[in-house]
Amino acid sequence: MTEFGTIRGKVVVITGGARGIGLATATALQRLGARIAIGDVDETAVKESGTAREFDHYGRLDVTDQQSFANFLDEVERQLGPIDVLINNAGIMPTGKLIDEPDALTRRILDINVYGVILGSKLALERMLPRHSGHVVNIASLAGETHIPGLATYNASKHAVLGFTDTLREEYRGSGVSFSSVLPTLTNTDLGSGVTAPKLLRPAEPQEIAEAITKLLVQPRSKVRITRVAGVFSQVFGLMPQSVADSIGRAMGSQRAFLDDVDSGVRKAYEQRVRTGTE
Repeated sequence: MTEFGTIRGKVVVITGGARGIGLATATALQRLGARIAIGDVDETAVKESGTAREFDHYGRLDVTDQQSFANFLDEVERQLGPIDVLINNAGIMPTGKLIDEPDALTRRILDINVYGVILGSKLALERMLPRHSGHVVNIASLAGETHIPGLATYNASKHAVLGFTDTLREEYRGSGVSFSSVLPTLTNTDLGSGVTAPKLLRPAEPQEIAEAITKLLVQPRSKVRITRVAGVFSQVFGLMPQSVADSIGRAMGSQRAFLDDVDSGVRKAYEQRVRTGTE
């Protein structure tokens, strides 16, 4: 059996799977023989991605709606069998100053990025605990270990995902169910469109995140950071005096990257989509 042979035949559910990191991960795992189910709130996009790649199951999934999420997982299990892996990937990242963020958008970020992860994890546990087997992978962000102007609510949501996942990892230690966090840097997807990475750091590619998740399923770890260089920066900054870390961050351009330096024209389509509910 090859290193990734254990993935063959596993039933993997990926939220926000119609594009970006979710779609790249679904495609990579399918190549290794996993049985893939993708859900996404964008019904047109998920149908296009699901049919084009002949995934085992695909359909509309609203991670903020308990009935939608539960029904989706029930249907996957009816068609494919018990769920081995749930990847809570759905998330949105509007940019801008907090004062300009409508209250409805603030709630949407928290509903999708935090409540959706909590709900998905809870529903997965209900199915996995009786079997003493399963793996929940929550897509967080290196923004969950740092603070980036222009992403205040998004930062808060990813800090929450990290704390939540670490807590579940301990709460269910020995249960047979594993919990992991994935912390990507800025990634070349629609979510990162129009944004230039800070100096010394390059954007990650969705395939890099997919590769990291694949390895995580073979050898579970509490968390993985992508890219390696960005992950080291994040960890080192966390050990520095706050004033020093902030000064270095400003010198790298993090103060402006998600505010003044955003190419609003390039980013317009993504911002419209996430603000109107078809993310």
